[in-house]
Amino acid sequence: MKKDILIVDAYNMIGNWPDLNRLKLTGRLEEARDNLLSILSEYHKYQRIEMIVVFDAMYVPGMSKKYDHYGLEVVWTGQDQTADEYIEMLTKQKQTRFTQVTVATSDQAEQWTVFSAGALRIPAGELLANINRTRKEVHTQAVKFADKGQVRHSPWSEGQLSKLEKLRDHLGDEHHPDV
Repeated sequence: MKKDILIVDAYNMIGNWPDLNRLKLTGRLEEARDNLLSILSEYHKYQRIEMIVVFDAMYVPGMSKKYDHYGLEVVWTGQDQTADEYIEMLTKQKQTRFTQVTVATSDQAEQWTVFSAGALRIPAGELLANINRTRKEVHTQAVKFADKGQVRHSPWSEGQLSKLEKLRDHLGDEHHPDV
């Protein structure tokens, strides 16, 4: 079985996910970045796949660094390298017969380079739908798990039990007239 790696074109997600794009358009780009990392960290917890989130340095000139953030590898490209270039280079490095790389991007030009390296592509909207579906499934499972912890004494409601008790008493009286 191949190891899955998800490489995320960060600003592409911010530009395509409505809540994050709204933050960016209102001058709250740092908050949009933080929210993206938070959403992806939560998704990582449930999916348990290696995730690399790549930010283009065009919004933070001169910055180039890598760090871990709640299980995610976060990369800021150098000023002389675009996120697309970095993702394409990383995809070619990471895609092997032992790993399956998927790149989250809605950039059409980047998708062809990704495909030529043998990787898969998931559009921004589809990744968001997967994240939302996973959240819903986790919530549903949590509710089911919580329900199992409750003690149910009977599948019958109180009204039904009362009627059954009266019927039993009535039948008992008919079969045991002495009682």
